[in-house]
Amino acid sequence: MSDAYAVRRERLREHCSASGVDAVLITRAANVRYLTGCPPCGASLLLTRERAMLALPEGLPPDDTGEHFLGPDVAQLLVPSETDTALAAAEAAGRLKVMDLAVEEHDLTVRRYHELGAVAGGVRLADLGSAVERMRVVKDEHEIADLRIAAEIADQALSELLESILVGRTERHLAMELERRMIDHGADRAAFPVSVGTGSHSGLESHQPTDRRVEEGDFLTVVLGARYRGYGVSTARTFVIGAAPASWQVDLHRLVFRAQRAGREALGPGVSESAPDLAAREVLQSAGHTEHPVHPLGHGIGLEIREAPRLGPADMGKLDSRVPVTVGPGVHLPGRGGVRIEDTLVVRPLEEGGPELLTITTKELLAL
Repeated sequence: MSDAYAVRRERLREHCSASGVDAVLITRAANVRYLTGCPPCGASLLLTRERAMLALPEGLPPDDTGEHFLGPDVAQLLVPSETDTALAAAEAAGRLKVMDLAVEEHDLTVRRYHELGAVAGGVRLADLGSAVERMRVVKDEHEIADLRIAAEIADQALSELLESILVGRTERHLAMELERRMIDHGADRAAFPVSVGTGSHSGLESHQPTDRRVEEGDFLTVVLGARYRGYGVSTARTFVIGAAPASWQVDLHRLVFRAQRAGREALGPGVSESAPDLAAREVLQSAGHTEHPVHPLGHGIGLEIREAPRLGPADMGKLDSRVPVTVGPGVHLPGRGGVRIEDTLVVRPLEEGGPELLTITTKELLAL
């Protein structure tokens, strides 16, 4: 993996050279990890044309993963724990006679930006923009392999939960159990707070679990994701509790299933980012369901749970191969509940089999 990080740093150097800057200071945690493999710990990366320097807080606990991500070309600058590593890296840039330093303005407060300029000793600051985030959109096969494992962990935790007794348990308790199960199966942690919604809470776009208890006849919507080696996935499934589902539950689940399938089938390299959303939305709107406000069908996913691209009805970019995205339509009927079905997939061309489905827990309407 150290070779992969070195290639990424070289790509960023080429970008900086083309932009006319001598060096770049990376402060956003996900970007530092992408370029070095260093887990989030407050580190900052100074990258010049000749060297890479990672400013790290002193006293970090030893890495117990057994992996050594930092290559021999990455120098370490240990910084007192109360000191901002970005300021230490900026001071180092001044000592190295850097003339122009690109920084991630979108990750800096105004105060922090001015402090960087003050300690850098005459170095001119420029805006790097979202150059690293753009590099991160298309994943390499190492990243996709980590996403596959994250998906396997989430699927395993969910499948185990579905085998247990659910009636009478609270949303909050079920969410906590899912997070624990993912960690037990090797996840770094949950990729985001697990959402469990039952009854009238089911199918909601964003629902914080409550003390509402699962009852017979409820819809139960679970939204979860595991993070493995920094890479996270997202999946959502909706089931019915107890006896056979009511006819309205069967019809609503079938509708959302069809919409989600239409969105998945619309994925492909060169396809407009809006195409999957429009395909799914057409299925829902033909049945009289219109969201207010409109939520995008999905988004990119990786080191952060929401990355570029966004799959919304007005997004105009084109999808590339090896881009992991979520596809997750839903319908919520106020006072009754609803259905949400979401998968994480990797965009692939048809000659490679089309979109690669990572989250494979059944989407059938199971009665639990």
